[in-house]
Amino acid sequence: MAKSGLTVLQVIPELAAGGAERTTLEIVEALKSTGGRAIVVSEGGRMEDELKALGGELIRLPVKSKSPFVLRRNADELAAIIRSENVDIIHARSRAPAWSALWAARRTKTPFVTTYHGAYGGTSPPKKLYNSVMARGDIVIANSAYIADHVRAVHHVPENRLVTIPRGVDTELFNPAKVNPDRVRALRNELCGDRKYLLILPGRLTSWKGQEIFIDALGSLLPESRKLLTACLIGDAQGRNDYVDRLNSRIGSLGLDELVKISGHYSDMPCLYAAADLILAPSTRPEAFGRIAIEAAAMGKPVIASDHGGQRETVKHDETGWRVVPGSSDSLAEAMTSFLNMSEAERHDMGQSARNFVLERFTKSGLQAATLNVYDRVLADGDAYHYG
Repeated sequence: MAKSGLTVLQVIPELAAGGAERTTLEIVEALKSTGGRAIVVSEGGRMEDELKALGGELIRLPVKSKSPFVLRRNADELAAIIRSENVDIIHARSRAPAWSALWAARRTKTPFVTTYHGAYGGTSPPKKLYNSVMARGDIVIANSAYIADHVRAVHHVPENRLVTIPRGVDTELFNPAKVNPDRVRALRNELCGDRKYLLILPGRLTSWKGQEIFIDALGSLLPESRKLLTACLIGDAQGRNDYVDRLNSRIGSLGLDELVKISGHYSDMPCLYAAADLILAPSTRPEAFGRIAIEAAAMGKPVIASDHGGQRETVKHDETGWRVVPGSSDSLAEAMTSFLNMSEAERHDMGQSARNFVLERFTKSGLQAATLNVYDRVLADGDAYHYG
């Protein structure tokens, strides 16, 4: 447990919906619960109100920028904030702001923690150097065993500086017993009508999230199976209009217009999961962790996920859902058929196993406690760190 009164400054480019942003707010909550102070430096976003409600303080800086000039200026600003606000620890969650945070931390002799949120690509020397900042924390937090292995292999971070803390889910918020059944019925009726099963693929509309694979898999199901289903793609296009056009074209060419719906961002995720029967996460690139899988599982719903990256840790094949061959519509269709062939009792038991799995391994409280322990450790070790 972190010492009372600790002031931690987290740096993240923006506060849009996402796993890193969600974890930022969860640490704000944890710090406030121990009497600490939680400052977030960011360009802001749709989660600002939630940050304020949790007691966090937002300081706006242009930390999305990769401009060397802006990075240096941000470092000056962060150093000034560290001094004026008596910051104990600076915690960086993305590469561009992490460089500014690193320089500010070293200048002010402030402990520097990073969370390595993704297996960043790039093999050229400049790209490897740019990525390396996330491995320069006095302690480096990996959000899955998959990412921890990546950090070891690419950056050779020693074990005494590397900690694996899986993302967690708020099991009170994501609790099937806590959702309003009237809202669930209304949403299900809106999305699914009188069809028997509602399948959803949550995630921003971008090709690597696997929407096209999902559509192709639906197209390969037997006609009698397709008549039972409604499938919804839930997420923001974020300006990728050409991709949305491509999805609509594929839906039309396969004759799936009455089966597949494309929706925008939906904020009440517990209600959405409760309304659905099966959740899909068929990413074609490895997920660093796979937040969708544990949120859905916490709601007692089975998940079909690609068998790579962090999703190997969040889905137990044939127990809490299915893991399928990445990029294979045939493998995905086979798993969907397995779901359709199950009895109601078997689906219920799989959903209960999924929730129990989350309660054992992937809770928000577990993530919070482990992160506060990292803060205690980096403060206690003091000059043993600052590797840079």
